[in-house]
Amino acid sequence: MNWDDTTDDSAAERLVGASADREDQAVEAALRPKDLDEFIGQEKVREQLDLVLRAARARGATADHVLLSGAPGLGKTTLSMIIAAEMGAPIRITSGPAIQHAGDLAAILSSLQEGEVLFLDEIHRMSRPAEEMLYMAMEDFRVDVIVGKGPGATAIPLELPPFTLVGATTRAGLLPPPLRDRFGFTAHMEFYEPAELERVIHRSANLLDVEIGADGAAEIAGRSRGTPRIANRLLRRVRDYAQVKADGIITRDIAAAALKVYEVDARGLDRLDRGVLEALLKLFGGGPVGLSTLAVAVGEERETVEEVAEPFLVREGLLARTPRGRVATPAAWAHLGLTPPRSVSTGNGQQDLFGT
Repeated sequence: MNWDDTTDDSAAERLVGASADREDQAVEAALRPKDLDEFIGQEKVREQLDLVLRAARARGATADHVLLSGAPGLGKTTLSMIIAAEMGAPIRITSGPAIQHAGDLAAILSSLQEGEVLFLDEIHRMSRPAEEMLYMAMEDFRVDVIVGKGPGATAIPLELPPFTLVGATTRAGLLPPPLRDRFGFTAHMEFYEPAELERVIHRSANLLDVEIGADGAAEIAGRSRGTPRIANRLLRRVRDYAQVKADGIITRDIAAAALKVYEVDARGLDRLDRGVLEALLKLFGGGPVGLSTLAVAVGEERETVEEVAEPFLVREGLLARTPRGRVATPAAWAHLGLTPPRSVSTGNGQQDLFGT
């Protein structure tokens, strides 16, 4: 129900990946909430954003520029569309990687209507010349268009109608301070609690005309990694299983059986996640082990292990990154049903290299 467009191709094919493929985008378009009242979760962000938008409407002015940060799939794109809807304004959607030259940005800005919302996804990946042009556009609603080259080049000021920029980023730390400071409102999207995801699943099931019990929704929510996009994707796969293997009604047992087929375990780990943990535990005794060595053992690229599998494993407390390499935690041994070495079970967090 609350999602974002995305960038990580390596994770796009994973059932528990937060990136959106074409199927996700098509379904999300039908399930997106249309206003803040429909939007589930992110209570603080909703309350703060509601104040910003109401105040702007009361003044008859455009809303302040908004920066939304957080992991993929938490609702940044959805909130940008809600901002436009709440302000009664059209929305223009583009992304940082699509703007490689200042001229690309100038063409977009010069065609904006007064009050229009410009949603710029993955804003941290925009080129530096375009980024510098954006500073003036956000602050003064003006850009300087350079005509000609060399000593004969001339800067022609171009006035812009007031607009609202909504920037979205999964890596807020990569935004330069001058750009970040020009946003009037900044919000960080948090991962969802299971109870919130259950509400997301019930709403989506109703819109998809799927019958689901409270226990079935709880089972799916518990495996959704705190991400609405993943919750909705798992719901669709469980729906398929229920239609083919059962009577179409999703219960806890049906959801568990379906997700077992799709190799998503009770904590939301999939084949890649478990493969990384099994290699770390069984081949290297829990670590520490270097990332490249671990990737070779799993049969994946280094970047896939580091960017796709590790973030969730670290967040779940199953794996730790240390200066000496990757180390499994006691929770990882327990999750896979393995007995840890004494140095791990006693909680010192590192392997005893001398066996003492």
